[in-house]
Amino acid sequence: MSLKAPLLLSDEQMRQFITQGFLILKTDFPPEFHEKLNEQLKYVYEKEGNPGNNLLPRIRELQKVFDHPVITGALTSVLGPNYMMHAHRHGHYNAVNTPGGWHKDSYWGYSKMRHHHPWWAMVMYFPQDTPKELGPTGVMPGTQNYQTRTFEPDAPGEALASGPAGTFALIHYDIWHRSTPNVLGQPRYMLKFEFMRTAAPVKPSWNHLEPGWREPAELNAPIARHETMWEETWNWLCGETGSIAGTAAEDPEAVRKLAVQLEDAFEPAALNATYDLARRGAPGIEALLKALRHANIAVSRTAAYGLSVAGKQAVPGLIAALGEDRPETVVHAVFALGELRGLAAEAVPRLAGLLDHPEKTVRVAVAEALGMIATPVEACTSSLIRCLQDEDVQVKFTAGLALSRIGSAAAAAVPQLEIALDDENRYVRAHAAEALRYIGTEQAKDILIRSLFLSRWCTNTTPASTFYP
Repeated sequence: MSLKAPLLLSDEQMRQFITQGFLILKTDFPPEFHEKLNEQLKYVYEKEGNPGNNLLPRIRELQKVFDHPVITGALTSVLGPNYMMHAHRHGHYNAVNTPGGWHKDSYWGYSKMRHHHPWWAMVMYFPQDTPKELGPTGVMPGTQNYQTRTFEPDAPGEALASGPAGTFALIHYDIWHRSTPNVLGQPRYMLKFEFMRTAAPVKPSWNHLEPGWREPAELNAPIARHETMWEETWNWLCGETGSIAGTAAEDPEAVRKLAVQLEDAFEPAALNATYDLARRGAPGIEALLKALRHANIAVSRTAAYGLSVAGKQAVPGLIAALGEDRPETVVHAVFALGELRGLAAEAVPRLAGLLDHPEKTVRVAVAEALGMIATPVEACTSSLIRCLQDEDVQVKFTAGLALSRIGSAAAAAVPQLEIALDDENRYVRAHAAEALRYIGTEQAKDILIRSLFLSRWCTNTTPASTFYP
């Protein structure tokens, strides 16, 4: 973190982020800083190739970017003050006159439920002047909550992360984005870093002055409007769980119509229905639980989003759904319980029992949910220790992130995390190191420091300079 105080986002900027899924912001480094940074990038790319996860140690000046108060302020505002810079980062080079394909980034090789709440974000940093002709990253506003691409490849409304050197895009991790054509053919670097929230919000972490939700003054929503979803996300960021539960009439006819709308092939319409059902008490929850078992997996997934914000009243039905035969239904129920956090504490014994499930996707979902529920802490920690010993690598590295969220109360996991530091997978090792850092006991620190010294990486060592000068 920077020694300078973070420059926190305003209410209006947070409203923009919630509705649009991104913000374009700028740092104020002098031109000389970016000239030197680009020289280093050019040298490393030409002589050594893309440094990938070693961007920071190989180009040490780059850390100043992520210590800049505009960037620390933006990340603190969206992800809370104790956010994690994830071990995965990548330098994107674009010099071609063709657009890239629209996509969402994956979570390192597996399909998972994507969070509407901002648990993850990315920073895409442009170290050179990047006019639209140089091929900046393009994002489609408001698409961060859609599993499917609900727009044509050449649809209007694309926003460009264009601007002078030092411009960056802060984006919701799941927004649809692409590279755009570089018609100039000159080198264009974009440095992508990922960040994770390590604690659910208990209060606003931005420069919060207006208590209630309202839409931003300028709303570019080319796909659809989601008033209830946006309001719920604002409330969540203010520290409220299940804030919309029971806020609408338990109207049987309205519930019936909304249950039909859950099956709409146009995903934004189905999402509006699931959030509306979450507001309608027991009848709405009953409709969502029925849809959770729908033959169409997409309908089941959509129902899970409604159940994840429907409050404590949804917990017994979600626990019952953990016994379903179809793995996707179980994953969706686990996801909803995780998002309900402490309200779902009674589900922890049943979730722990699912660690014997033959489907790794279920075990991965359970590992993540245990870190979000985090109570009773002893039961969650012991289950995550077991996850660190799972045969599947994705279960193991998800467990490391989950333990990071529990923090110091997960000290019992330290011995198993020490073992995970020697795992063959780079992200299991990285997440174990992060977990030790966030647990922060003396034992955890000693283990972490020893591991870091054993894996000391010389930033000057290259094929052209193996040891001298």
